[in-house]
Amino acid sequence: MAVWAIGDLQGCYGPTQRLLEKLRFDPAVDRLWFCGDLVNRGGESLETLRLVHSLRGSATVVLGNHDLSLLAIGGRDEAQQRRVNPDLQRVLFAPDRDDLLEWLRGCPLVHADRELGWMMVHAGLAPRWTTCDAEAHAAEVHERLRGGGYRKLLRHMYGDKPAWSPGLRGVDRDRAIINVFTRMRYCTPRGRIAFEEKGAPGTQAAGLYPWYEVPGRAERDLKLVCGHWSTLGLFIGHGVHAIDTGAVWGGRLTALQLDTDELRVVQVPGRDVPEGERRG
Repeated sequence: MAVWAIGDLQGCYGPTQRLLEKLRFDPAVDRLWFCGDLVNRGGESLETLRLVHSLRGSATVVLGNHDLSLLAIGGRDEAQQRRVNPDLQRVLFAPDRDDLLEWLRGCPLVHADRELGWMMVHAGLAPRWTTCDAEAHAAEVHERLRGGGYRKLLRHMYGDKPAWSPGLRGVDRDRAIINVFTRMRYCTPRGRIAFEEKGAPGTQAAGLYPWYEVPGRAERDLKLVCGHWSTLGLFIGHGVHAIDTGAVWGGRLTALQLDTDELRVVQVPGRDVPEGERRG
């Protein structure tokens, strides 16, 4: 048995298949953790979503910002759905879209396995959040996503404000929690996210820190695996293992084995992208 975490797929079906083959993945005994952003930009989001859905008995997915956006668009009228890119339209108008979106809506924002010693999120954690805080805040949003009012949540989740504060209530609280889990890269020491900063460390404005390096951040009792930040690349430090290596931009698709004390990383080439369109 092996447990593998896999970085952002973003509709890269071919690379996903090749990675599973290279891992010699056996769904009868192995387990997969997907760090979110299963869809968008890669051109094969429908196939990718169907593949991960078919593996759901042996796979755990946390929601990324692109996954939540797909869910939000799925609740709009047909005219609005036809304005999104063709890759997502293929999901939205597929005969099995309801099954796929209902399954996706049931995925959490956080997955933790204390026996294994790991936690998975898509993007990051607020500086002062412990792992228990993260689980509690993720559970709040998960309950609403699974409830009858999920359409309201998805309608109101967009926006950069407010910054996280324990005193937030209602849609503001939900939005702030979602932003931390699915959009975090850089923030201030007080945890205010700098949404416009997307480059590699060293390119950010003064006073901003990668979320995992903020002074005074909480001590955490689990190792953390995440994706979301393709310009960061493969990064291991401060108890964090970031594995979005830009497969959709012509980089690589990365898997990290979690059930071993050895650092075992497996990669395959990502989507075939013209060199001029590749990102670092």
